[in-house]
Amino acid sequence: MSDQPETGSRRPRARINPPVFFGSAGLIVCFVLFAMLTPRLAESVFGSVQAWIVHSVDWFYILAVASFLVFVVLLALSGFGRIKLGPDHSEPDYGYVSWFAMLFSAGMGIGLMFFGVAEPVMHYMSPPIGDAQTVHAAREAMKITFFHWGVHAWAIYAVIAISLAYFSYRHDLPLTIRSSLYPLIGERIHGPIGHAVDTFAILGTMFGVATSLGFGAMQVNSGLNYLFGAPISITVQILLIAVITLVATISVVLGLDGGIRRLSELNMILAVLLLLFVLAAGPTVYLLQTLTQNIGSYISDIVATTFNLYAYEPTGWIGGWTLFYWGWWIAWAPFVGMFIARVSRGRTIREFVLGVLLVPVGFTFMWMTFFGNTALHMIMVQGIASLGEAVSRDTTMALFEFFEHLPLSGITSLLATTLVVTFFVTSSDSGSLVIDMLASGGDDDAPVWQRIFWALSEGLVAAALLLAGGLGALQTASIASALPFTVVMLLMCWGLLQALRLEGIKRTSLRTAVLMPQVGHAPTPWRARLNALLHHPTKAEVHEFIHEVIRPALDDVAEELAKRGLRARVKQGEDGRVWLDVLHGEEIDFFYSVRPAVSVAPVFAMRDTQKRRGEELKFYRAEVHLSEGGQDYDVMGWTMEQIITDVVDQYEKHLHFLHAVR
Repeated sequence: MSDQPETGSRRPRARINPPVFFGSAGLIVCFVLFAMLTPRLAESVFGSVQAWIVHSVDWFYILAVASFLVFVVLLALSGFGRIKLGPDHSEPDYGYVSWFAMLFSAGMGIGLMFFGVAEPVMHYMSPPIGDAQTVHAAREAMKITFFHWGVHAWAIYAVIAISLAYFSYRHDLPLTIRSSLYPLIGERIHGPIGHAVDTFAILGTMFGVATSLGFGAMQVNSGLNYLFGAPISITVQILLIAVITLVATISVVLGLDGGIRRLSELNMILAVLLLLFVLAAGPTVYLLQTLTQNIGSYISDIVATTFNLYAYEPTGWIGGWTLFYWGWWIAWAPFVGMFIARVSRGRTIREFVLGVLLVPVGFTFMWMTFFGNTALHMIMVQGIASLGEAVSRDTTMALFEFFEHLPLSGITSLLATTLVVTFFVTSSDSGSLVIDMLASGGDDDAPVWQRIFWALSEGLVAAALLLAGGLGALQTASIASALPFTVVMLLMCWGLLQALRLEGIKRTSLRTAVLMPQVGHAPTPWRARLNALLHHPTKAEVHEFIHEVIRPALDDVAEELAKRGLRARVKQGEDGRVWLDVLHGEEIDFFYSVRPAVSVAPVFAMRDTQKRRGEELKFYRAEVHLSEGGQDYDVMGWTMEQIITDVVDQYEKHLHFLHAVR
């Protein structure tokens, strides 16, 4: 979090936000009861809702998703790309490997297992337009699959994640969806509008995660049927949801680092092993050729496919595929976006966008090519027509029918089933963590019972959707729950743009502000300056300096400001840092802090300790921090008058910034 403490205008975070918690929980309970008690009526209602959305608002989904992609790309390419998702001095909490693993597991997971073979084969067997089971149909099948699983999905996630990480880690607002609307509605985010936004986010997350859990249960059921002859039925699938939800609940209790991170890394290892096996056992050269061509086709046709509604060739295909995917990604966006924000603190916007758009998408493209093109090769070249018929008959069996025609089918099917289960668990516990944070006002350390409640709720919703129509109900739930949240996401883009524009003005004003000349100060003797440069203070020395020089200097400034009618206060933290707040009411407050910061002395200054590494090589600095983070300069050894001059200089720059944005 930022060094800036919460001001009086910001409300303390609660363990439960009652309107959001009870409102969303009540709506979810009503939905579960409706679906379980009247499954036929529920199935009819879901069908009508999906038909209306496909007929009336398909254009809105298409334009919105295209806007999200353009927005995040331009954000990364602009000057805003250098801004960190956190204070300027912050560093990433996780290394690249762990970060990419958690991105991948949270963002796709079960979907790749379910659709990796099924989607290319289904588009080949039944394309939206043109003749089926031709070379052209195969080429178009891979192009469509890449489109559905490409950068559009991750751009949706990126919109949420950037907004949440920016406002939470850079401006110390709660890690909830409502915080991203602060530039638009201000303190009203704490009222009914904010409650409604977070409730929409919880419902979208719940149905998005439940959709994935439903797919996962169906596929695990098919895997057990293939491996052990277990019957395929709704009853078995609901039992699987119950068992795996229990495992996910245990992972939720362990928390982000103990449970989700380790499972995500296990997922990545298993997925890479399975991917390499298919590449080696399949037509390797053909797969590398098609991967190259598929990527080229995707890039060259991305604009046309983005805006293609099949308006001149009306078909119901788009509702079952493109709109379903866009709705699914948007429904997942609060969950995945908040989770990505949670693990992306300290990265720049440009680094974040490049990582989120390119790395998981690159892996996804390899996955879809190696699995999808191998399946198409089996049907088209090897003459295994039964694979296409089996996929058309039951998509949940697609992956296992596919492995039947490769070596070691029993082992690979068992590995695939295990991978679906682990993806199932990471989706559930990541979703529970995010929903719990939304329902508790952004608190990421809420009581364990709350996380357990949401993990069990996800299982109940997934079971209810399976009872109320299976695959069709899962699709409708994603598309319908995403509609109101799409509007919220568009507002989030506008709010983030406004905040970044304000920060850009501040940075420019701080660079160009003309300060009052400093006069009347006796220059510091050069020997004293040289001594200060070469001296490497201990922690105790810096703490003493802050207590005896910095604190009195800030007290003097605060006292003088108070005489002029301004609300100014000085506080000191347990870690030794001290800060000055000058409150400006509706305008942005001024914040100036000095804190101890550990560093390592240069080798030339520590020759006598070359053989005694460790604490002896450490020294401390008294670094200045403003509201946007560390300023990378040390005031250790300055006089009280010099400290006061620096505070006044920074305050004058702040006033210049406030004038620029009025």
